[in-house]
Amino acid sequence: QSALDKAKAAGAAGAAGSGGDSAGDDSAGDASAGDGSAGSGQGAGGGNARADLKDGTVTGDAAQTEYGAVQVRITVEGGKITKAEAVQAPKGGQSDRVTNLSVPRLNQAVVKTGGADIDAVSGATYTSAGYKKSLQSALDQAGG
Repeated sequence: QSALDKAKAAGAAGAAGSGGDSAGDDSAGDASAGDGSAGSGQGAGGGNARADLKDGTVTGDAAQTEYGAVQVRITVEGGKITKAEAVQAPKGGQSDRVTNLSVPRLNQAVVKTGGADIDAVSGATYTSAGYKKSLQSALDQAGG
């Protein structure tokens, strides 16, 4: 919490010191506060670099679910997962809504945790399980 307070203070100081459009400065101040807390998380996430992961982009095997296939691609730089994306996900009807809500959360969780130790998204149990299975396949291919 003190890191967040420091980030807010830094954002407020930045907004006060920059002059210019105050609405823009307030946004920048808020963004700085947000970035400060994200920075704290990413700082901890920086410890997620793993010597066992080879740099590059790897696509996991497609995992079949009751609603369709899920396939995950990860990008590793410096032993750390810098990007995760679902290149296949369930489509059509209700699946579109579930996929649109769950996949971005799962992608963010992978980058944040640096691995497959992520929570399932509520309401997207099958998609989450398929995502994790494909993710593990990608990690295995990347050496992890």
